[in-house]
Amino acid sequence: MIRNLILDWSGTLADDLPSVLHAVNGLLGAAGKAELTREEFKARFRLPYTEFFDEMLPGTPVGRLQQLYLEHFPHTHEGVTLLPHVAEFIGRAAATGRRLVVLSSAPAAHVEAQAAALGVRDAFEVMRCGVIDKRKEIHALLAALDMRPEETAFIGDMRHDIDAGKAAGLTTMAVCTGYESAEVLLESAPDFLLRDLSRLPVLWGDGGGGGSSFPVATVGALILNGAGELLLIRTHKWSHRWGIPGGKIKRGETCEEALLREIAEETGLTLRGVEFVMVQDCVEPPEFQRSAHFLLLNYIARRADEEQQVVLNEEAQAFQWLTPAGALKADLNIPTRTLIDECMRRGLVS
Repeated sequence: MIRNLILDWSGTLADDLPSVLHAVNGLLGAAGKAELTREEFKARFRLPYTEFFDEMLPGTPVGRLQQLYLEHFPHTHEGVTLLPHVAEFIGRAAATGRRLVVLSSAPAAHVEAQAAALGVRDAFEVMRCGVIDKRKEIHALLAALDMRPEETAFIGDMRHDIDAGKAAGLTTMAVCTGYESAEVLLESAPDFLLRDLSRLPVLWGDGGGGGSSFPVATVGALILNGAGELLLIRTHKWSHRWGIPGGKIKRGETCEEALLREIAEETGLTLRGVEFVMVQDCVEPPEFQRSAHFLLLNYIARRADEEQQVVLNEEAQAFQWLTPAGALKADLNIPTRTLIDECMRRGLVS
């Protein structure tokens, strides 16, 4: 059971990006460098922040960077707000007896002032801020607070947060509310990927909205034709992105029986050479049409008859056959991209 929650601040609990960008551009301007747009900053910023500034302002001592950052950061903090669902999340976590701690790279003075102004400071047992490398700090924090790794989760919006949690053996949860996109966050393989914090209490069994409290098991297949091309379908359920056909397992079916049925229903194809590839935990997928928690059982297979034509049912709007390289250039949903990457890594497609 998760009893302890260690959370990042910026991009996870609070939206301070405009103020951070203002401070960073102040540093760049003082050094005669071109300012960054919001999109440029999000694409280039990374943690530890020393790596980012080594690239942007090489040779500047860390102490000087910290001084200039504080000078340029808006001191009123009026532009900083709690992210959506954060207040409700904090209240539910506290009501269920979970310990809340902040571990942040942002300056302590800023985080403390923002938390107080936003009315949430008292919810946190400790705010450990101004941390350059969370991967090193996390061990000391756990020891100081007597938190057991198996009872603790790290929640953050950047790969560095996930890497820090993994370094200490914690459950890692990435939220798509901050500085890095879902695709980038998946590079660090978090245990859970969440659209935001609204649905996290469901994972604890604490309610918090409609839908099943249990994961839904589904099957899907990456289907190859005789030319080595992959079948992709586009559906509104996944924000009109391209993906693989598949669906839910019915009671009494084996996984492979469900796969063959779903593929026949959705594409009109029969399969041969069915091979299991991987399971994906898909918690609150940001591209899906509604709140959901899936266990995706992914397979690879071949079209049994090259003369068979794809006939879509009402669930999909379009299909195409693409080479693996071409497929990776398409607007894929995240689980499909992950599956193709894994198949290429294992030499199942080329």
